[in-house]
Amino acid sequence: MTTFDLTGRRALVTGGARGLGAGMAQALTAAGARVMIADVLKDVGEQTAAGLEGGGFVPLDVTSDGDWEAAVAHTVAELGGLDIVVNNAGVEVTQLIVDTEPDDIRTMLEVNVLGTMLGLKHGLRAMRPGGAAGNGGSIINISSVAATIAFPAIAGYSATKSAVDRLTRVAAMESGKLGYGVRVNCIYPGLVATDMGVKLAVETSGLGLFESPDAAVGAVVELTPSGRLGEVADMADAVVFLASDASRFVNGAGLPVDGGMGM
Repeated sequence: MTTFDLTGRRALVTGGARGLGAGMAQALTAAGARVMIADVLKDVGEQTAAGLEGGGFVPLDVTSDGDWEAAVAHTVAELGGLDIVVNNAGVEVTQLIVDTEPDDIRTMLEVNVLGTMLGLKHGLRAMRPGGAAGNGGSIINISSVAATIAFPAIAGYSATKSAVDRLTRVAAMESGKLGYGVRVNCIYPGLVATDMGVKLAVETSGLGLFESPDAAVGAVVELTPSGRLGEVADMADAVVFLASDASRFVNGAGLPVDGGMGM
C-alpha cells in the first residue's frame, strides 16, 4: 500500500459524465476508491459509471440545494460513506467584456460559484463529526488557470474561477477551526483539448483574437513552459494526490496543473 492508495474510500465527482470529470472518476477508481458520478447528463453519466468498478450515477444539478442533499444522501447510502468530493462541474461562456450578456454571467455564477459552494456545504456537512459519513475527508474544487492569467474573452469565466479559489481557502479555514477533519484544496487546470477547451479555441478565433483555432492553441502552448497542452490524466492525477494521504498536510491550497502557464 502507498500513500496514494484510496482503497476503501468513497468519492462523489460532479460533472463526471465526460471530459475532465470522467477522467478524474476513472483515476480515483484506479487508485482504489468507489466513485459516484453526479451530473445532469443522465445517459452519458450512466454509461461512464458503468465502466467504473463499484461506482454509480446520481442525477445532480449543482445549482440546486435539494439536488445536492439528495445526491450526497444517495452516495452515502449506496457506497457506505463519503470521503472525497470533487467539485468539477462548470461552464464557460466566451465573450468580450463589451459584449457582456448578463444571463451568461448569471449562468456561470450559478454553476461555477454557487455550485461549488453548495458542494462544499453538503460535503462538509456529511463528512464532519456527526454527519452522515462523519469520518472527515478531502474536498477538491476545480478552479482554472483562467484564475491566474489575463486571457481575452473569458473575463466572466476567470472571475468565477477566481471565486472558486477564494471559496477553497475560506472553507479550509472554517473546516479547521470547527474541527471538521476535512481538507479543502483546489487545482488550476491548464487548457485541455476537451469539448470545453476546443470550444474556447474556436470561439476566440471567431472573435478575431486569433487567426484560427490552431493559432489560439498555439498561443496557449507558447505561454506554457512545458510546451504542450494539458491532458486529462494530468488533472486526474492531481486530484488523486489531493484526495490521498500523500497530501495529508496540504490544506487550503491552490495547485497549478498548467505546465507553468500561470506562473
